[in-house]
Parts: sequence; structure tokens; C-alpha cells
Amino acid sequence: MKKGIHPGNYRPVVFKDMSNDDVFITRSTISAKETIEIDGVTYPLVKVEISNTSHPFYTGKAKLVDTAGRVDKFMSRYGNRNKK
Repeated sequence: MKKGIHPGNYRPVVFKDMSNDDVFITRSTISAKETIEIDGVTYPLVKVEISNTSHPFYTGKAKLVDTAGRVDKFMSRYGNRNKK
């Protein structure tokens, strides 16, 4: 690795998934305004909207989008407007 290009202030940070209240601790350099106490230790808190515990791809709850049906529906409504 090149010297002097990587930050040196890594510390444990808590990331909290706001959709399901899952928390995990990892090392990061991100700045946080809030803190949280876990097992008697105070950590910086970063709130995230989605994580691997709530993302549809990882949970298996992905919705399949019928784009072909939507295109056919659009074409049946608006596709033939220029033809007389």
C-alpha cells in the first residue's frame, strides 16, 4: 500500500438499520453526531436506511417486475397514435 493515502483514525462504529432496528459494529472513519451504548461501551452511531438484513435481494423477498407486460400495456394505449 502507498503510505499517507489511507486515513489513520479507524475506530469501532455502530451502524443501525432503521427499517428493522438491526445493529452491527464495524471499524470505520465516518463521523457521527449520535452515540449509542452497547454492553456498557459507548460507540458513535450511524443510521442507515437499508442493510443486508433488510434489502430484498438478501432477504429473498424480491419482487419481480413484469416489464414486458408494462410495455405491451403502454403500446396498446399510446403506441398507435400516429397511425391513421
